[in-house]
Amino acid sequence: MTDGLRLTITTPTTVLVDSADVAAVRAEDESGGFGILPGHADLLTVLPASVVRWRERSGATRFCAVRGGVFTVSGGERVAIACRQGTTGDDLAELETDVRDMRKTEAEADKSARVEQMRLHAHAVRQLMRYLRPDRPGEYGSPPGSTAP
Repeated sequence: MTDGLRLTITTPTTVLVDSADVAAVRAEDESGGFGILPGHADLLTVLPASVVRWRERSGATRFCAVRGGVFTVSGGERVAIACRQGTTGDDLAELETDVRDMRKTEAEADKSARVEQMRLHAHAVRQLMRYLRPDRPGEYGSPPGSTAP
């Protein structure tokens, strides 16, 4: 049995946590919460959007809010979490505020993207109507001053 765990939490673009000084990890999957101590059996599970907590050997508790991910334990000493998105913190209340702000920013970006998508779709439909009905004056896209045949 080893005396500690190595915890790695990564997103596709960033290593959020890489610590070899971890005493215990606590997470939850669809079946509920679970804890990992040194010497734990190999494990593979899927995490929903949740908060992973770990205690360092110094006694400090740290947190990482993950937006879903894959949780693995290997060799009784390596814990790895691969997630789509995450944010770390030492204070749970601050982490909650960070996650709330992040979600708000994402919602605003999604709304802007939907508005732009609708605008582009409407433009494409107008262009298509101009192409399909070039001979009808007063219809979509009739060239100015054109007349019916």
